[in-house]
Amino acid sequence: MRRKVIIVLCSLCAILGFFTLLSANKAFRSDWQLPAAVETEGERFRLVLITQELDTPFWKQVGAGAGKQAMQEGVSLEVWGSYGNNQDDFLKQVEIALHSKVDGVIVQGLDTEEFQQLTRIKAASYGIPVITVANDVPVEKSLRKTYVGSDHYEAGKLLADQLVRDMGPEGQVVLFGDSEREYSQQLRLKGVEESLAGYSGIASAYMESGASDEEIIAAAQDALNKYPGVDAFIALNAHQAGTMMQEISRRSQLDPYHIYSFDDGSNAADLLAEGKLDGIIQQSPEEMGERSVALMMKWLRNEVVPLDSEGYITDIRIVEGDAMQP
Repeated sequence: MRRKVIIVLCSLCAILGFFTLLSANKAFRSDWQLPAAVETEGERFRLVLITQELDTPFWKQVGAGAGKQAMQEGVSLEVWGSYGNNQDDFLKQVEIALHSKVDGVIVQGLDTEEFQQLTRIKAASYGIPVITVANDVPVEKSLRKTYVGSDHYEAGKLLADQLVRDMGPEGQVVLFGDSEREYSQQLRLKGVEESLAGYSGIASAYMESGASDEEIIAAAQDALNKYPGVDAFIALNAHQAGTMMQEISRRSQLDPYHIYSFDDGSNAADLLAEGKLDGIIQQSPEEMGERSVALMMKWLRNEVVPLDSEGYITDIRIVEGDAMQP
């Protein structure tokens, strides 16, 4: 009797096993498929663009370019940041983005120890790629994946060459910078000074000030007192240009001076159109936004790894005040 029970049980197990294998085989051979990964990939990626200067025309164009490319890529892009160069608020936004574990951070570079700690240590620990845009930070300090923006050294040389064409090979030039000495401004200064060094008849002096209007005014007064025969001014930080020129105009007319700057200031284009600036370096902010998003997605999709650590350079050109006149 016991033997018969064992035989029956074994037969039942064999039959159940056969039908189980048959069902599994049908399931694997079925025409039904899971949704393709590409359909949901766009929803998985979340990018953040962070800047110190949300309200300037330059950074609005960076954001517009980034947003347009994000739509083409089918990914989410949020634009965060601060107003009026508030570094504490800016750094907090970067830290929040990293804690939120976004897929990628595109950020205006800030050459400070606090920023470097965030990108070199915290972003790396979370495995979040960082791309700097418009303003760079040396890769060895930040471990950013790449940089997208202007070659600021070449921009400085281009602006100095234009000044010489306008002023001639002789004269006194004052270069204005701020005490933060951002990496982009260091490169601009180097380009200007190296270009002017090729003219024995040109003397250049570097003046530095803080970010407040009072400090810029004091530096402008100091420059006019030290160099009463000055012929030209270059504002390496475009945000200083307006205040600097206001102070100069209190002493004399602006017309005799050759005055130049860059287009990343809040009112650089207006000053140029009004004839107060003789020329600016015009950059390609919309292209910067587009390329930074495109490159971030190439990294996240493993299409280009590694990215070029030297960076991806966008176009620059000189725009003179005469070109803006009606």
